[in-house]
Amino acid sequence: MKMIKDKELLVGADFAGFPLKEAVVEHLKKKGWEITDIGVKSADEDDPEMFHRIGLKAGAKISEKEFERALLFCGTGMGIHVAASKCPGVFAGVVESVPAALRAITGNNVNVLAMGAFYVAPQMGIDIADAYLSHYLGDGYEWWPNFYEFHKLACDELDAFDYEEFKKNGFEVKRLGDYPLELMTKPDEIQG
Repeated sequence: MKMIKDKELLVGADFAGFPLKEAVVEHLKKKGWEITDIGVKSADEDDPEMFHRIGLKAGAKISEKEFERALLFCGTGMGIHVAASKCPGVFAGVVESVPAALRAITGNNVNVLAMGAFYVAPQMGIDIADAYLSHYLGDGYEWWPNFYEFHKLACDELDAFDYEEFKKNGFEVKRLGDYPLELMTKPDEIQG
């Protein structure tokens, strides 16, 4: 599997997300990232791949464990993210800010992060990518008791989810465990 720790990343975009993808990829390559780009390859392709097809291709590469993570781009980030989410084991999120990107990875362990070029400026896309790619589940929340365990359990239950089993079980989630978690405010001495 191509891993984040080794600076290996999958990217993809439709024609609307292409300019944002290019800005982010240029930045990441300057920082030493090895990028596998599944398209589109130019702004003027004769028959560019539609957003959902790029999303499905990227989702499949995550499902098949070829890549640990992917960055995807379309007009809104929504369509490409919905498509990638159809593949097993994909935890996709759409973000438009650095705080949302940080929470997507640190609290939800997303392995596919989508952005919309209609709403995310190139520099913001770069900042989002840097934040997302430099963090893992639970990072920065060590001060919050059970934060990692609580969110890891949620991810594990989602990964194990089977709709037919859920339906047979009266629409009750099959629990893999429990961890108590209270909402907390970051202590002043570790703000920053």
